Amino acid sequence: MKDLTWIKEKYIAHRGFHSLDKSIPENTLIAFKKAIDYRYGIELDVNVTKDGQVVAFHDINLNRMCKVDAYLYDVNYDQIKDINILNTNEKIPLLTDVLELVEGKVPLLIELKPRGDKRLLCESFIKAMTSYKGPYAIHSFSPWIVHWFKKNHPHIIRGQITEFFKNDDKMSPFSKYLMKSMFFNRFTKPDFVNYGIKDLPNKYATKAYEKGLCIISYCARNNLEFNMVKKHYDNAVFEFFRPETE
Repeated sequence: MKDLTWIKEKYIAHRGFHSLDKSIPENTLIAFKKAIDYRYGIELDVNVTKDGQVVAFHDINLNRMCKVDAYLYDVNYDQIKDINILNTNEKIPLLTDVLELVEGKVPLLIELKPRGDKRLLCESFIKAMTSYKGPYAIHSFSPWIVHWFKKNHPHIIRGQITEFFKNDDKMSPFSKYLMKSMFFNRFTKPDFVNYGIKDLPNKYATKAYEKGLCIISYCARNNLEFNMVKKHYDNAVFEFFRPETE
């Protein structure tokens, strides 16, 4: 039986407890250390490099965070391991570095990004997690990835990330409908859904919640938003503040 209690109740810091002024950058070991200090769960993003190394990094391109125009699927980890993140001395950590730091002290909510080789990412992720004993769950925007875990590792807690995709000009209206209505859930059977906070509350999330599906949200940036989600659903991932429930 999967235990989703921590997903419903634990404070979970988005991309680690990083700072608005970027002095503590997202998805870095220092941001994860800060979350551990506060005993927060950690949400983080992972991508995979050309040589199958799983890294804690949100974007598929290094430009925003490292000022280097390179795609992760085009480089080996050795080519990027010494690059600084923003104006800090922080580097791009391997997932195994994160696991060594956390050691089960707090739970991990790990997003698998779907913009590179999805199969390589999933298989490399499982290899990295093989000996890890702490609590964790995976989630993704990609129904393909969620279904891959259902088929190959059904014991792992899995979640579907979605929203209305209002600002995505590349996605067709039909695809947006399928995603926001959680159509693929009937095939992927996620244990929870992580819904974009700007689109909550909505009828799709509420209907699923009333049927017993765990609904959380990303990401609250103040107590007002955090408590709004808690009022209607289970929990909200947060950033840039320390939440206090009403």
